[in-house]
Amino acid sequence: MLNTTTAQELREAMVDRIAANRQALGLRLPEEVAHALRTVPRHLFTGDVPLEETYGDGAIVTVRGEDGLNLSSVSAAWLQAAMLCQAALRPGEHILEIGSGGYNAALIAELVGPRGSVTTVDIDPAVTQRARTCLDKAGYTDVEVVCADAEFELEPGRTFDAIIVTVGVPDISPAWWSQLAAGGRLIVPLRTLGLTRSWLLGRDGGTLVSGDHFPCGFVPLRGAGARQGLSIPLRDDPSVSLWLGEDASAGQADKVRDLTGVLDLPRASARSGVTFSSGESASGQDMWLATTVPGFCQVIADQEAIDTDIVRLTWRWGSPARVDAATLAYRGTPRLAADGRHEFVTYAHGPDAEAAAAFLAEQIGAWDRAGRPKPRLRVYPAATPDGELAEGFRLDKWRSRLVIDFPADIAG
Repeated sequence: MLNTTTAQELREAMVDRIAANRQALGLRLPEEVAHALRTVPRHLFTGDVPLEETYGDGAIVTVRGEDGLNLSSVSAAWLQAAMLCQAALRPGEHILEIGSGGYNAALIAELVGPRGSVTTVDIDPAVTQRARTCLDKAGYTDVEVVCADAEFELEPGRTFDAIIVTVGVPDISPAWWSQLAAGGRLIVPLRTLGLTRSWLLGRDGGTLVSGDHFPCGFVPLRGAGARQGLSIPLRDDPSVSLWLGEDASAGQADKVRDLTGVLDLPRASARSGVTFSSGESASGQDMWLATTVPGFCQVIADQEAIDTDIVRLTWRWGSPARVDAATLAYRGTPRLAADGRHEFVTYAHGPDAEAAAAFLAEQIGAWDRAGRPKPRLRVYPAATPDGELAEGFRLDKWRSRLVIDFPADIAG
């Protein structure tokens, strides 16, 4: 029989950790978000998972496909909290959640209260059926659960004060524009140049402009809006690969297909001279490199490849990299500096390894000299003429045009 006192204690400890981690990053956890996290019984949405895991720091997989791949999960609580902080939901607002698991919808329901409304939609009937059951069990019977492809409008003319997307998406659907009320917010984990960032977007005339972002990871979108990302193995086994994402062209793919075995060549390294402390965020650096470095991609590795020094990574799920002909360079394990800080270091393999490592290290230095700016994202409709786009790095998606720049006034 479930010990609810233990569940409550674990839930309180979970919220305390989230608050402490955000404080270490110079951020706060609003009391209304903390209250929602303390109130919603997360264990009612995670099945037979042990309480310690339910109230731990990771995601809980709830639905897998026949191939074993994760199709739906209860995301890590810190990630859900961070997106709810971005959304700044208010009592009485009407919210659309895209990607359903039930738990996040319950958190949203706590934030908007009885005068507000929550609609959660997913393309998978197994996911929505499970979400409905869990929400009812937890007492959130007023949450509307819809099985549909969210690439399209739910109802013509229906709008929401905020749309929160909880799957990784390759583009911004036109339906999300049309369903966003005046003054509304779109919170979306957009996959761009192989990087996934949760962007807070608001209307600015005929565009969407970012107000905040942070790195994250989600299961990919399914349905009409899905796009296949490109991954290229660097070894005969799948232990290390290059991730080019959904935006990669056929030409880019051709340039990296002959790199199998490059990691067996001697390794060169270069110091950037740029240091950071354990509490500092350098997430803007990744997007800076993605938009300024030709041949940008990411190195992804399994833990064994890191433990056996095949690659030197501190984060296995993606480190900025560059391919130039037959040479690969990447940002890797930092070097401990004399003052207790850490210095960004680059590594390279291939015929031009020393020059490639030095080039990537110099681009990290350029980001530092620019004031460590954070990126700003502007999203335009796909038909927008070039002359109406702002200055910056331009990327054409399928349903939108993106412009990324780095204003000095949002440095950090």
